[in-house]
Amino acid sequence: MKEYALKEETETSAKILKKKEHIINAALIVFSQEGLNGARMEQIADEADISKSNIFYYFQSKEVLYVAVLEKVLSKWLSPLSEINANQDPRVALKTYIEEKYKISKKSPAASRLYALEIIQGAPHLMAVLKGPLKSLVREKVAVIDGWIADNKIKSVSAIHLIFHIWAVTQHYSDFSIQTEAVCNHSLRNKKFANEALNTSIQLLVDSLIP
Repeated sequence: MKEYALKEETETSAKILKKKEHIINAALIVFSQEGLNGARMEQIADEADISKSNIFYYFQSKEVLYVAVLEKVLSKWLSPLSEINANQDPRVALKTYIEEKYKISKKSPAASRLYALEIIQGAPHLMAVLKGPLKSLVREKVAVIDGWIADNKIKSVSAIHLIFHIWAVTQHYSDFSIQTEAVCNHSLRNKKFANEALNTSIQLLVDSLIP
């Protein structure tokens, strides 16, 4: 009887997580277009194809939902950076990281734009995360890169600015996609254009550092 109850509870928890994920995905689309202040819960409900009251059952307010969306975006972005470790070959590690960042920019342009909008506004809902988990993770990866430099595996470079450059380049194709398409008539959806962008980034930010 206990095993049945536990299984039922697990299935219920899984359904709740799935429902929340569905709402967050819908909210991401609306927030990236309207921002926090411009977005209405009715719009999110329409996007998710559920009632507004159903959203409030899972998220207490629009602000709580907004923070949940931002945390999901940041978690997804930080995952590839977390994979970098001192035992890896520097070229493979950095190349893989840049490739993953491009994939995210291609698949989730709305997420990148929403994050950029939050940062431009002073990160009022993410400052604790930026100064906490993000700062700690970046410091950890700076130490890894500095270790590669000390072992003469890569040329001397400012590790923190290398990370910032990778962020800037890869996220550019999401945050400034309108500008990119206006100038080039292409975006990362074009395979040739995407490969050229990726290869250029690897050439400038990775190959140039290999002794």
